[in-house]
Amino acid sequence: MSLLLSEHEKPTKAHYKILFMSWAGWVFDFYDLILYTFLMIPIKKELHFTDVEVSFVLGASLAATAIGGVVFGFLADKYGRKRVLQWTIFTYSIGTFLSGFSYSIFFLLIFRIITGLGVGGEWGTGQTYIGETFPAKARGRYGAFMQTGAPLGIALASVIGGYIAPVIGWRYCFFISILPAILVILIRKHLPESDLWEERNRLIKENRLTHEEIAQERRNKFGLLFSTEYRKYFILALVLAIFDMSAYWFTYSWMPGYLHEQRQFSIAKSALFMLVTQSGGFIGYFTFGFIADKLGRRPAYSIYSVIMALGLVMITTLWEYIIVYQNLILVCMFLVGFGTGMFGGYGPLFSELFPTKIRSTAMGTAFNLARGIQFFTPVIISIVAVNYGLGSGISIAALFALLTGAWIWTFPETKGRKLTATKIE
Repeated sequence: MSLLLSEHEKPTKAHYKILFMSWAGWVFDFYDLILYTFLMIPIKKELHFTDVEVSFVLGASLAATAIGGVVFGFLADKYGRKRVLQWTIFTYSIGTFLSGFSYSIFFLLIFRIITGLGVGGEWGTGQTYIGETFPAKARGRYGAFMQTGAPLGIALASVIGGYIAPVIGWRYCFFISILPAILVILIRKHLPESDLWEERNRLIKENRLTHEEIAQERRNKFGLLFSTEYRKYFILALVLAIFDMSAYWFTYSWMPGYLHEQRQFSIAKSALFMLVTQSGGFIGYFTFGFIADKLGRRPAYSIYSVIMALGLVMITTLWEYIIVYQNLILVCMFLVGFGTGMFGGYGPLFSELFPTKIRSTAMGTAFNLARGIQFFTPVIISIVAVNYGLGSGISIAALFALLTGAWIWTFPETKGRKLTATKIE
């Protein structure tokens, strides 16, 4: 009997194809989501929206990621990781493309919700795909490497939103975002399916599951998350994701606006500083997996969360004290990005907590319900900013970063767990 992909000693060509597709999907996933934060200012001016209205649209797209995570997570457990990953990329690409046709708050809201649905589905499906196919001893680093797509996506959004948008206009920035869908068309035939998922389907068809497993297979996948067996870990995972997502979106939903409006940076300079954070993010994501595979999931989360909190306090609450040291501000922006590398732990951690039958559902639901709750984040910041400035709203992110680093210790250490078609060992 041939080895499953996850049983190989080292990654093969098939592994790297899976990694590239999942990674590329995540790059453009985050690009499409963050691009809007750079275009809020020109959209606001042309369509005469208020800060609360453009924040509401961003919040609605984040809320839609929760629905997308649940729906596409369920579909991936039913129809396969490869196929549904492609569906998610098509969905968010089309939503962003249509956003360029918006002439009212209603249509912009609808099109950004479509984008959010696809964005929500991509992460869980892609991370499940990688978690099930890569060798256990390397799962942490490759799951984290997929997350490097996030800072690259934000960096791309910074370039397009900060340098290209003033030249071609915000509508054309949305139009060119159909390109990820073309990527799917070009490489979809060359991808293998998750053989762990295929193995489980084969066991089901051949009636080789136990009576208890058959009974669970017939149950609603979403309902299983709240069963006695999985409820504890699902709630722990959801709270962890809520804390970390809050740290992230309190940081980034208004960061370009904070630098431009409160710190009087030009759009181009704001984009440059965002690129600094994302260079830190890329290194943070890239290194997190190695730290997590070496020291464990829990210590890695705590280290990175403290680094993120430190950087945030410096660029918000203590800005006036360090403004005379321009290079220090850049260092702190870099630390903020580096600390977000803890997001690289979710794919491996969730893969090791939940079995194949509900893995994608659990990942997509916990991660994206947490992101959906961030509907309130950009609105809260814009309200706080009325009296205290955008910096005060963004500084709340430091508290959530520290909560993330503390909450991870409610989990068992899962480093190196072996995954099979029916259970986790």
